[in-house]
Amino acid sequence: MSPEEKRNSLPFEPRSKRKKKQKQAPAAASDAPAALQDVKKTASTEASLSAIPDAVSKRMIRRMALFSGVPTALGISSFLISYWIVRQELFELPTVAVLFTSAGLFGLGVLGLSYGVLSTSWDEERSGGLWGFEEFKLNWGRMTEAWRSARKQKRGEPSP
Repeated sequence: MSPEEKRNSLPFEPRSKRKKKQKQAPAAASDAPAALQDVKKTASTEASLSAIPDAVSKRMIRRMALFSGVPTALGISSFLISYWIVRQELFELPTVAVLFTSAGLFGLGVLGLSYGVLSTSWDEERSGGLWGFEEFKLNWGRMTEAWRSARKQKRGEPSP
C-alpha cells in the first residue's frame, strides 16, 4: 500500500482517486466557428465588467480595515481595561457592563465591514470622500434598486 492509501481520509475527500483525462491540445482559433468566437469574446467582456477593479478593491480593503478594525480593537481592549480596573480595585465594575461594552464594540466592527464596502467609491478614477457619506448613499441606492429589480424579475413582473 502506498502512504496515501494508509492515511485516513478527511470526511469530504472522495474515497477513490479518479484518473485524470488526457488533455487535448487546444484547437487553433481559426478552426473554431465564428459564432463560438463571438460567444467567448462576449463572455470575457462580461467577466471583466463584473470583476471589481484592483484600485477599487484596495480602497474597499482599506476602508473595511479602518471602519471594522478600530471598533474591534476597542472591543478587545475593553476586556484588558476592565481587567486592569478590577485588578487595581479602582471601583467595582459590573460584569454586565463589560459584556455590553465589548459586544457593542464588536457589533460596530461587524457593521464597519458593510459600511467599508458601501462607503467606497466604485468608480475607478474617483477616490471619494474621507468618511464616504455620499458614496454610501449612492451605493445603498444602487444595491436596493438591484434587489427590487431582482424581486420583480423573480415574480415575473416587467422591469422598468
